[in-house]
Amino acid sequence: MQASRLADILCHREQRHLSQQLALAYDRRQIILERTELADKLAGQYVDVYDFADRPLEVRWKGHSLPYRVFSKDQRVSHTAIVENKRLAHALTVVKAQQDIKHQPKVRTNSEKLGYQKKGRKLYGPDYEPKSRRRPRWK
Repeated sequence: MQASRLADILCHREQRHLSQQLALAYDRRQIILERTELADKLAGQYVDVYDFADRPLEVRWKGHSLPYRVFSKDQRVSHTAIVENKRLAHALTVVKAQQDIKHQPKVRTNSEKLGYQKKGRKLYGPDYEPKSRRRPRWK
């Protein structure tokens, strides 16, 4: 009995709000309480999370331990976790080969498709004289 009380004192303890879906967030994990008669009444209330150094964490309400399941937000599929499968290996090989191709088709603009060619800028202003009005420079 004394060891249990000492462990409760020496563990990390936090209060967390329980959502209407009986879920709470703790240490980048989603903790979802199992549906029980007691847990259904706790929606929207605060529960205590006890994080022990030497055993799994506990979710309690007024001293009652509540059963739960954990959904880790950091779950990733590693490359080594892919099971060897002839069809899967072949499909992954094909996808890898397609991704390795560096050639990207050039996307043409509508102007390029229609044959537009850029022309030089026309000059306007007080110092500009059209070619037809210019005086010859020879004397």
